[in-house]
Amino acid sequence: MWSSGRRVLQDLLSQAAVRSFSLSPAQNTVVVERWWQVPLSKIGRPPRLYARRHRVYKLVEDTKNAPKQNMELILTQTVTNLGGRGDTVFVKKSFGRNKLLSQGLAVYPSPENKAMFAEELRLLREGRPEDRIQTRTGQLTVEFLKCSKLKINKMPSEEFKLTKEVICRQFLKKLGVVVPPHALSLPFEPIKDVGEYWCDIQVNGIDTVRIPISVVPYEDLTASYQKQLKRQRREQAATDTSEEVDEGEAVVKAVSDAADEAEAGKDSVSEVSEASASAGTSVAEETASAMQTTQDTTAPPSHRPKKE
Repeated sequence: MWSSGRRVLQDLLSQAAVRSFSLSPAQNTVVVERWWQVPLSKIGRPPRLYARRHRVYKLVEDTKNAPKQNMELILTQTVTNLGGRGDTVFVKKSFGRNKLLSQGLAVYPSPENKAMFAEELRLLREGRPEDRIQTRTGQLTVEFLKCSKLKINKMPSEEFKLTKEVICRQFLKKLGVVVPPHALSLPFEPIKDVGEYWCDIQVNGIDTVRIPISVVPYEDLTASYQKQLKRQRREQAATDTSEEVDEGEAVVKAVSDAADEAEAGKDSVSEVSEASASAGTSVAEETASAMQTTQDTTAPPSHRPKKE
């Protein structure tokens, strides 16, 4: 009795194991098919296989070496460097399972979740302006636009003009920002002259950012034009150097002339001083001789008494 029950239990366990193994998903499998199809044989006879032809296979699917695909999720909260609430993102499976799903930062993109977040975004966009809240992506876009400036080169054409469509293409090309024409407003349109302008961009219909626009003359960036610019710069530098040399020579000449004039003035002053000195000497000599003559002609007073 005990042996028969044990045998029945073993049979049940073996059948359950076989059944569970057969129902488990196949992993690391390779799907192939014959390159040459085996021809049909007559009823009751085995198919005729050729040793070489019918043993050549081609690969259909390799689940072991298949490239790993990213996981699609819908964010329920704002995640830095990834997106805001309601955004659909594609991340690695390990990152999605271990962080986003486990921490409640994202959910699977089921039809119910997609409909719920689509309705939430619709209410956010179509609600009253005072009730709207800027998304995380919109906030980052506003901060980036506040620090940006658009520079546009004027093309050498008489038909050159800047319209909304052209400026939107320049935003995408220069700054990498997609700006729809209805979100862009210009003070006047079109712009044809070189100068400083500005434009207003409305982000998600909530925030408005004013961005300066500089329209500069055309600049050719080809190699021939660059060589021409270098040649012109060298010529300009040589001209400036020659002008500086000429100015230096003129300054040296002026200084030398001034020195010569100063020396000539010193010579004239010395001659005048010498003439005045000689004149003074002669006058002094004449005065001295005159005084000596008067002393000789005039008798000194006598202290003796006069004779009677």
